[in-house]
Amino acid sequence: MTIRVVVADDDALLRAGVALVLGSEPGVEVVGEAADGLLAVELCRTTTPDVVLMDVRMPGVDGVEATRRIVRAGLPTRVLVLTTFHHDEYVWGALRAGAAGFLLKRASPERLIDAVRTLAAGESVLDPAVTRDLVGQLVSTDPARYRAGPTDPRLARLTAREREVLRQAAEGCSNAQIAELFLVAESTVKTHVKRILAKLDARDRAQAVAIAYQGGLMTSTDSANWLW
Repeated sequence: MTIRVVVADDDALLRAGVALVLGSEPGVEVVGEAADGLLAVELCRTTTPDVVLMDVRMPGVDGVEATRRIVRAGLPTRVLVLTTFHHDEYVWGALRAGAAGFLLKRASPERLIDAVRTLAAGESVLDPAVTRDLVGQLVSTDPARYRAGPTDPRLARLTAREREVLRQAAEGCSNAQIAELFLVAESTVKTHVKRILAKLDARDRAQAVAIAYQGGLMTSTDSANWLW
């Protein structure tokens, strides 16, 4: 099955480069390019791609609003946010808007292709470097909230182990990395993740992480560990 992709970025050279990398990969087809969020949304409506690579900082309709419109329209397209900066408040906004993952623009071609395939398979991609800096920014701007412990009632449904798995997911760890940390099979972690999504009524891993951030699951001790 061919993975259909739209590339949205106001940098024409970068957009062309990403499209070239993806278009040369077997099983991946770039079905459209957009220089702004409005065109990105229209392309997603007309071409129904599996994945859209979304720059968050674009003129007019930015990537956050474009992501929100795609999700609200109920389109099947999954949004992978591309960002230049570790400290980018737009990324958090896109995650809350429904993005399925985010990745630094300087990621290798192999990492980019892997991320596209991961999203197309229904999973999420959370770049560890961006995640740690993002959490650090949240904690520094609202430290009291992140010392308070769980406040969202949905988080109370989780077992202690599920909370630990969610914390590691929020750090950007893959299922394999979490399995290695807890000395369990990767299939066990996948089961935990499925139960977490069900209990939180989350559509995917990225939304579960957003709920964890917003609900105050992370403690100040956790955030200190994330920033190493």
